[in-house]
Amino acid sequence: MNAMAVAQRMTADEYLQLGERWPRTQLVEGEVVVNEPRWRHQRVLADLSFALEAWVRAALGRGRLSPPVDVELDERNVFAPDAHWYRDGRAPSDADDPPYPLADLVVEVRSPSTWRHDIGAKKSAYERAGLPELWLVDTAAEVILVFRRSSARAATFDVSLEQSVADELTSPLLPGFALALRELFDA
Repeated sequence: MNAMAVAQRMTADEYLQLGERWPRTQLVEGEVVVNEPRWRHQRVLADLSFALEAWVRAALGRGRLSPPVDVELDERNVFAPDAHWYRDGRAPSDADDPPYPLADLVVEVRSPSTWRHDIGAKKSAYERAGLPELWLVDTAAEVILVFRRSSARAATFDVSLEQSVADELTSPLLPGFALALRELFDA
């Protein structure tokens, strides 16, 4: 039997010192995880991002939407959420260097290489870091798993929803935003 090299763990500082990385990677619990999205992932992400960006641009004071950029949650976790939204006045400036602050809403879309991390270690890390709301988009099951805090003082995600193609995706963070999931998943 041949020996197999075990991945060396690293800290967030060590990971961030690597600079630009291709293919797209993230640091999850000290391990570098490669994310190679497929066509459906990218199409669903583009459609969801378009709907969110249209809502942001429809009125002043609706914050900023961001594509994947490094967000350091703690000394073992640096994620690049598929999309993330910052409340008005909380988004990084164009002059800010990475890592960037945690957003108010994070969207992770299922990729074969990262889904187990998204629903496990990453969800837990987001919750520990105080993220107000997380959307896990499961393109295989055609559902969005929504995890949110019922109030700013809630210690954990104490609200969880499973939104299917029959539902409209909404959020108390995004007044007036509604997306028919039938359209998102082309059901």
